[in-house]
Order: sequence, then C-alpha cells, then structure tokens
Amino acid sequence: MTDSAITDILAVVQTYLDGLYEGDTAKLRQAFHPASSLFAAADGKLMHVPREEWCKMVEGRASPKANGQGREYDRILSVDRTGPDTAMVKLNCAILPRVFTDYLSLIRLDGRWVVISKTFTAETLPAETVPA
Repeated sequence: MTDSAITDILAVVQTYLDGLYEGDTAKLRQAFHPASSLFAAADGKLMHVPREEWCKMVEGRASPKANGQGREYDRILSVDRTGPDTAMVKLNCAILPRVFTDYLSLIRLDGRWVVISKTFTAETLPAETVPA
C-alpha cells in the first residue's frame, strides 16, 4: 500500500469524524458516496439508513461539539486496504452517552476515496462514567 493511499483514506475518515463531531452534513456528504448507507442490528432487526436520511437526522440534533463534548473517544483502530480500490477502516467515536464502533467500507472511484457503507454498533456508557 502506498503512503499516498493511506493518507487519502485517513483524510476521508478525518472528514467523517469532523463532520460527525461538528454536525456538519456537508463534510459527511463529502466523505460518503451519494449511494451509501448505514447499517446496524437493532433488537435483532436490520437497521438500514440511506445517507440522506442520516444527514437529516444529524441536522436535527445538537452536535457533540455544540454540547461541549471532547473528542477523546475518536480513535482509528485499523486500516485494511484490500485491493487497489477498496479498504476497510475500523474506528471508535462518540455521541455521548453512546460510544460507537464503526466499520467503514471505502472504495476509490475516479481516483477519490469515499465511504460506500458504514456498519456500526453502540454501547451506552453508565451515567457516572460520562464526562460532565
């Protein structure tokens, strides 16, 4: 894997993390392909949220930044480039009191990396452990 590919993949991930933290859907739309979706299991059922539906949800809530939350939970755990045009990134982030583990599938189209899908799980922290 070339250093430039890693740099480009990490730049997309940082745009995602910044957009999520700031509640900036322009950044989220930049990082995620228009056809992308988010997936999770909720009560044993598939939760499927297309990008635009997710962006509307983000626009409808206070951002972690606006709530005074820090970014201590933002961590890139692994980057796996599986071919010249595909990669998988595992990371943590938070919208307190929930801490997320995300798996971002990225593809390179026309020389640009974008997230094509996000699969995630969340853990709700006990109230006494959430920073004030």
